[in-house]
Parts: sequence; C-alpha cells; structure tokens
Amino acid sequence: MPVVRVALAQLNLTVGDLDGNVARVLAALERAEDAGADVAVFPELSITGYPPEDLLLKPGFVADNVRALNRVVRATRSCAAVVGFVERGRAGGIFNSACVARGGKRVGVYRKRHLPNYAVFDERRYFETGRGGHRLYEVGGVQIGVSVCEDAWQAGDGPIARQGELGADLIVNLNASPFYAGRWREREAILRARAAEAGAPIVYVNQVGGQDELVFDGNSMVVDAAGDVRCRLPQFVEEVAVVDVDLDTGETSPSVLASPFEVDHEVYEATVIATRDYVRKNGFSDVVIGLSGGIDSSLVACIAVDALGAEHVHGISMPSRYSSEGSKDDARALAERLGIDYRTIAIEPAHAALLEMLGPSLGERPPNVTEENLQSRVRGVVNMAFTNELSWLVLVTGNKSEVAVGYYTLYGDSAGAYAPIKDVFKTEVWRLARFVNDRAGREIIPEVVITKPPSAELRPDQVDQDSLPPYEVLDPILEAYVEQDRTRDEVIAAGHDAAVVDRVVRLVDLAEHKRRQSPPGARVSPKAFGKDRRMPITNGYRR
Repeated sequence: MPVVRVALAQLNLTVGDLDGNVARVLAALERAEDAGADVAVFPELSITGYPPEDLLLKPGFVADNVRALNRVVRATRSCAAVVGFVERGRAGGIFNSACVARGGKRVGVYRKRHLPNYAVFDERRYFETGRGGHRLYEVGGVQIGVSVCEDAWQAGDGPIARQGELGADLIVNLNASPFYAGRWREREAILRARAAEAGAPIVYVNQVGGQDELVFDGNSMVVDAAGDVRCRLPQFVEEVAVVDVDLDTGETSPSVLASPFEVDHEVYEATVIATRDYVRKNGFSDVVIGLSGGIDSSLVACIAVDALGAEHVHGISMPSRYSSEGSKDDARALAERLGIDYRTIAIEPAHAALLEMLGPSLGERPPNVTEENLQSRVRGVVNMAFTNELSWLVLVTGNKSEVAVGYYTLYGDSAGAYAPIKDVFKTEVWRLARFVNDRAGREIIPEVVITKPPSAELRPDQVDQDSLPPYEVLDPILEAYVEQDRTRDEVIAAGHDAAVVDRVVRLVDLAEHKRRQSPPGARVSPKAFGKDRRMPITNGYRR
C-alpha cells in the first residue's frame, strides 16, 4: 500500500463570512500545496460556516456560497481539496455537500446522506437527503471515499461501510461537530467502529471556534483500520497539520498526537474560545463585567482575561447598602491580580431615588423582593451605559443552576450580550475556580471567594440557601430534570427528596419565560438551555 499525504485543515470559520472563510481555506490549501500534500480536508460547510441556519432560506446567500466555492476550486492545483459547501440541486432543493476539486476543476460532489434533527441540529428544515450510489476518488494513487459528519454515526450499511465495500483505501469525513464535555471519547468510539467496518483508515476533520451558543473543539484525528488513533490535533486551536498516512500500517508521520484535556480543563477552554469568538466575530474588542466579589463574576472575569487579554476587560464594582466590605475587598483583589481596569460606582443614590419615586404608588412595605430586584436592575443600567457609550459588551455572570430555577433578575443581572457560564452548574463553577488557581500556581481567585457561602447581597445577611436547596442537592436534581428529561416521579424514584424535587421542578417550569429573554451562552453540556431545550412557556404539564 502507498503512503498518502493528507492536510487536516482544522479551521475557525464564521457563519456568513464567505470572503473570510474562503481566505482561510485558500491559506490552508496553499500550505498543503507547499508541503506536497495529496489531499487537503476541510470542515463541513467550510464556505458558509456552521450552522448557517435561516441564511439558507435566502437564495442569494446560497448563490453567493457557490460563487465563493468556485474561487476555491479555481485555486486548486496538484493537491486535491475536499471542501464543504451548500449545493443547489436541479429541482431547487439544497444539499449539505462536499466538493472534491483538483487542477482548477470540480472532480465530484458528495451529498450528505444522514441529516441530524436532534439536540442542536435542525438540518431537515433546510437540506434534502443525498441519495444514489457511492463513488470513490483517485487521489495520490489511492481510492478515497468522502462522507460528511452524521454519516459517520451510521453503523452497519452506512455510507462509510458502503465505501469500504467499494474498495476505499482511505475515508475522509468532514465535520462541524459541536462540543460538550467528554464528547471526544464518543467520537473516537464511533470512528473506531466505522474504520473497522470499512477496513480503511478514516481522516476526521472538525472545525474549531465559537458560534453563538455552540462551541467547536476541533480535535481532528486519523484513525487506522484497526481502530487506533494515529494522529490527533489539539482541542480549541486552529491548526493545519500535514501528515503522511501509511495505508498498510495506519501509522502517520510526523507523529501528531495531542492529548485531550481533562473535563474541567476542556470546559474552561470552551468558555474561553466561545467568549473570544462571540466578542471578536461580532466586531467588538472590550467587555465589562459587574464584579460583586462572588465566585461567578470572579470566574467570568478570569475567562474574559484569557479570551481577550486583561487590557480589554473592565470590572465594575457596584456596591449597595447591603454589600459587605469583604465582598468589595474581594472584587478589588481579583481585579488587581488579573491586571484589569477596575472602577467603583455606588448604586445607593439611584436605589434610594427609585424607592422614593415608587413609594407613593406601591405604598409603605417592608423590604422585599421588589427592593432586591431594583438593586439588580440599577446595576444592569450601569453596565449597559458602558455598552452605549464605549461599545463594551456586557458579560452576564449567571450560572446554569441559577438560570434553571430563575434565581436572577430579569432586566437586571440577566441584562447583557453573552453569558460565558450559562451552561455551567454552580458545583462546577467551584471546580473551575480551583482549576484557574491550580493552573496558575497561585491564588488568582481569592480563596475566601471560593469558600464563603454564596450570596446575592440584596438584603441583610442573605445567602443563596435562604431561597434554594444547597447546590450539592440542587444540581443533581437539575441534571436529571433538565439534561436527562426525567419526570418528577422519575427524579424522586432515583432517591431525591419528594418535597425538594417538587419545589425545584416548579421553579424550573416557572422560569421558562425568563430564560427566553436571557442572552446566549457557551454550550458545554449535552443539553443546554437554548437550542437544545425548547419547552413551551405556557405549559400545564407538571410532572
């Protein structure tokens, strides 16, 4: 068996940026040509970025994407390129396709056979299913089969097995596979099984970067016919790697075998790249964060600094009459350790004015949730002033536990552009804070912030446990009810206290209208709020 030289182009693409995506593809193709590669493999829908969603309903966008693809085709020379694009069919439908091009011409087009329509995927809304017989492409003296993402998840008589039956020496699989913690293990297991069925190595190329809620971790790889991973690119890094694949032994040269991160590490890196790309791809440079001295805002500040650099992060302390001196000191200490711009804007004048203004209409009442929410909403107004005046995007600091049960203020601490830890449970927030300090080898987040009881500090001596079960009790219930779609009875049957479950389920259901109005955030779990979970707001089912 010969050796085939393959370029794995793990690119950070932007939905709708046809010119920018083509520029990235052409730069990677040039590197592949210079390295003497036989074939360069690009991610799924490389031209449009993934997922293009309702841009696909615009005939002009589809036509522009085809013209953009043609620029890539014309640029090909001796190295074949396998590039994802949107193909317009003769009957007017569109296909999620991969173009094989070489020598300035199209050699052929593969149409994706299996369209995912679950979790965050909605491909049947847009694409038609590829049909017909399979064909192989001669590249570098070997026969190559082409498939796209979900096609690799089909066992038995799926496209990859069929291409193996036709005598494929190598399979290339183009992907836009979204990240969640531990996802790389599932992908490897799938690819091992497909390689065994096809009797051929598989080159799996995934995109990298953030796209609204979705995060793509790259982790592109080559799996040999025996199911061993011979090449693995790093997670969360744009990279073009050129390797020789020995089709007899499956070995790759040079050896590129990056180690996947442990769970806390990969979740943290996912929030970093998601935040960076959301800010920069939308044309902004700086962010502002309300620093309360609590663990959530502290973690978000660390993420922002790693994403954008300390010079682009601004922390605002907004103490009220209930803010403790300790919390103010903790916020200042964090800002100093991170080296970020730090300002204090006391909200008491605005808070007092609002109470006085509303008093005649609301009447004399003891302090209650209305007063608490006023403080949060004043802080939201302050943060948004920096957006209006200086074009700094507001990062929201709420975590998944709070978002799930509605433990936040609509138009207050939920006001902002992006929520980096929206899909991170509170118990994991603590772990990530420890990870930040351990990786730095010093105390970035003050130890007292990690160990003190969490509090919104909107009333005297307030702690979260006044309103919620302890997070170590709450989070497993939320995981079962939200991520695993268990009913109330099933959660109780799993060993959770019935009264606590009833309380939590009620809070989750009542908060649906609030979640619909909250900003997007990085998806790091198998089921996040947003694209993954589409529950009706008006809902009479309570089980």
